[in-house]
Amino acid sequence: MYRAKQRQLRRPVATQTLETALKPKNLFLYSMIAVYCVIEITLSLADSGALGPVRLRPLAYDYGAFWPGLLGNWQPNYLAQPYAMFVTYAFLHGGLVHLSVNMISLWSLGRAILKRASIGTFTFLYVASSLSGAAGFALLAPGLRPMVGTSGALFGLLGALLAWEYMDRYTVREGIEDVAKVIALLVALNLVMWWAMSGQLAWQAHLGGFLGGWIGALLLDYMARRRT
Repeated sequence: MYRAKQRQLRRPVATQTLETALKPKNLFLYSMIAVYCVIEITLSLADSGALGPVRLRPLAYDYGAFWPGLLGNWQPNYLAQPYAMFVTYAFLHGGLVHLSVNMISLWSLGRAILKRASIGTFTFLYVASSLSGAAGFALLAPGLRPMVGTSGALFGLLGALLAWEYMDRYTVREGIEDVAKVIALLVALNLVMWWAMSGQLAWQAHLGGFLGGWIGALLLDYMARRRT
């Protein structure tokens, strides 16, 4: 009898957990993460020789990474590559560790955005941040090395959250010191990572993505206020 009662008490919790997992917003995030994981796992398997040609990753980078030289006089592999790379670079990563860090961040930041906004708003912010991250890299990167990863878009989501926090505090006339502290921490973190990675960190994409997310969030907030 005691065990039966325990099972009855556990059922609502399990049911509630399943219902939460199957919510459209969570399913949307699961789908995004799955796409990124399938791509990187496929490339990693090819690297190990377990799947497809060994040169699959270099080939994917050749056609999908962001190459600043293609905005100059480099010859693209296909006609639309100088434009398509502003999107495709975000689907590629530098390995399973790089992927894992970004996917954990995507899940955390994505849920925070989707608690406040719709899937459409999330998509707008994510795409805008990804594009502005690529633009930041194109404008500020000193060399012609390629860039991959979705960290520009992730910094954009963080920028959007901080922009909304700033607006909320400004509206009720609260101090913005906490927002300023987070931004200062992000700057310090990027400086430390840039040093630890011997200058290989794409901080330009982080900066561009952050600004894109911040501006996008303020724009959406302004439009929402005008409608009301």
